[in-house]
Amino acid sequence: MGMEVDLMKAIVQDCYGPTAVLRSDEVEPPRPTDHQVLVRVRCASVNALDWHIMRGTPFVVRLLTGLSRPKVRVRGRDLSGIVEECGPSVTRWKPGDPVFGTANGTFAEFVTTPESDLSAKPQNVTFAAAASVPVAGVTALQAIRDHGHQQPGQRTIVYGAGGGVGTMAVQVARSLGGHVTAVTSTDRVDLLESLGAETVIDYSRTDFADGQQRYDLFIDIGADRKLRDCLRVLAREGTYVGVGSPPDTGMVSTLAGLIGQKLASAFVHQRLSSFIAKPNQRDLDLLGQLMSSKSLQPVIGRRFPFRETAAAIDFLRTGHPRGKVIVEVTEGED
Repeated sequence: MGMEVDLMKAIVQDCYGPTAVLRSDEVEPPRPTDHQVLVRVRCASVNALDWHIMRGTPFVVRLLTGLSRPKVRVRGRDLSGIVEECGPSVTRWKPGDPVFGTANGTFAEFVTTPESDLSAKPQNVTFAAAASVPVAGVTALQAIRDHGHQQPGQRTIVYGAGGGVGTMAVQVARSLGGHVTAVTSTDRVDLLESLGAETVIDYSRTDFADGQQRYDLFIDIGADRKLRDCLRVLAREGTYVGVGSPPDTGMVSTLAGLIGQKLASAFVHQRLSSFIAKPNQRDLDLLGQLMSSKSLQPVIGRRFPFRETAAAIDFLRTGHPRGKVIVEVTEGED
């Protein structure tokens, strides 16, 4: 079936700046090409990347996104929704299929994306929960499995465990057989215990770096502790994986951290790693299986209606949400 819509609602920006540059507009909907799928977006989630591209800072970002204004006017990367139309060479999907995955410009009623960037939404998972998983879930999975090389029975510590990536990292580590310690704030201790962390450290009361425990894998989300503190509790042959950068520091800080880790790796026995996650269908399918089996239960910190997308982005940066921030783009039964 083909889509019969002349215009769609989208949250657009015509220049770089704070969330004040975002506005609701009616624009022409995209059309799927050969291997693309058109999806009616039900929910989208907010990621730090949305903020960085919206701001266009640091300036080097604009070499990729547009020097004077964004080439792509709509932000958003995660989505869940219903397949509306398929390109002529699409084989995996058909109109009406519920899916989740990634696309460019998901703060809009419709979006196109390659068929390989989507996975089937499990029947027992809500659209909101599914939309929270693609970027954060793939980041957690690749940090632990591909860069941390966690093995069953190993001791894993997740620092910054109460946010979107952290809550998923705890559950992914558990599903892969790890013994998990979570470091978080007081108001999230019960949450992390309910997600399967065997030990939860409240950083306002206990300094994990002063303990006697040693870990095989250190997942550092946010990287706001000194590297030497993290290495102090890491086993001699352990692995440190840095994920992201502290709030409001951005990509320059991330690059500086990468350089610092490269220099430090020459003087320590532990393996140091940082990376940028690359969503793919295989990992999305695995995350879908984990959600279906309840081994991965996404945590939603807050939901915003579509018209309040700007507020959702602000909340991600300043509200310190538990889990993921969701934008409800179109209505329907969940």
